[in-house]
Amino acid sequence: MLLALSELYPDAPIFTLIHDKKRLSGFEGKDIRTSFLQKMPWASSKIRWYLPLMPVAVESLDLSLYDIVISSSSALIKGVITHPHTLHICYCYTPTRYLWSDAQQYHKEIKEGKLVSHFLPFFLHKLRLWDHVSAQRVNHFVAQSKFIAKRIKNYYNRESTVIHPPTDTQNFYISSELGNYYLLISRLKPYKKVDLAIKAFNKLNIPLKIIGIGEEENKLKKMAKSNIEFLGAVSETDKRKYLANCLGLIHPQVEDFGLTVIEAMASGRPVIAYANGGALETVIDGQTGKLFEEQSWEALIDTIIKFRPHDYNSQFIKAHAEKFNTQNFYSQLTKFVDQAWSDFKK
Repeated sequence: MLLALSELYPDAPIFTLIHDKKRLSGFEGKDIRTSFLQKMPWASSKIRWYLPLMPVAVESLDLSLYDIVISSSSALIKGVITHPHTLHICYCYTPTRYLWSDAQQYHKEIKEGKLVSHFLPFFLHKLRLWDHVSAQRVNHFVAQSKFIAKRIKNYYNRESTVIHPPTDTQNFYISSELGNYYLLISRLKPYKKVDLAIKAFNKLNIPLKIIGIGEEENKLKKMAKSNIEFLGAVSETDKRKYLANCLGLIHPQVEDFGLTVIEAMASGRPVIAYANGGALETVIDGQTGKLFEEQSWEALIDTIIKFRPHDYNSQFIKAHAEKFNTQNFYSQLTKFVDQAWSDFKK
């Protein structure tokens, strides 16, 4: 998403808290300006240590020379302080997860010891207040989905315009032949509900291929029967091949938007998705996939048994996916920014 923004506005500098060149590609030659956290010890690998300093670091970024600031935010960067003559548009992926929707889960996963765990709720409370106040500095919020727009309204009491994120649909293709397997692409984390799919396919005894790595990998492998294959991290070329040849994509989790769903449909393949989150905005039930209402392995089994992958029109599915392509994103965002700037100057 940030890369798409930088391609849309190639001359605009990029301000960020830290920049790790080894972990981020595609930004070579870009004008990237970091905060004082960049010089702190182990900032790249232990950034969570510096959470108490992040509000100060965000507010220290000097944006006074710019007419328009676009923040690309899933956390605190939207809290930048801009000049009164500056229009600030925040493209928001979600209100800061560890402060709002996932606050309890974040607390449970802290591994820094009992002392940190004890004082963390008090610190997060103060940070939550700062996050809410700083969100009021934004002139316009753009949400990546209606699902996130509701969260922005709930946590920040701000309205937002929905512009779906860009998907590079042109690199995905329809295959003339299908394999005999279903596909799941996900990080192997608890909230992704990969275990739900494994339980379902253990019962069904039909092939499932899983792309992705994560903390639950060993646990999930022990659960899975021989009909389930873990492919780990694969190249983009291999991912496109697996998508093009699968019977369908399995999507049991709740996603803010769900780019993998669009990639599957750009490959002409239907999606079996839990009816929640971004999937409700991208999957047309019965035409580009099938939605199941209850997030359980039993409901997933029932859906797969009734699912007829060869009844779906691959060309129609791909055409639907093109609505979410990069060019449409560029067009919508440019139009929004231009109109917002015109209104702001009045």
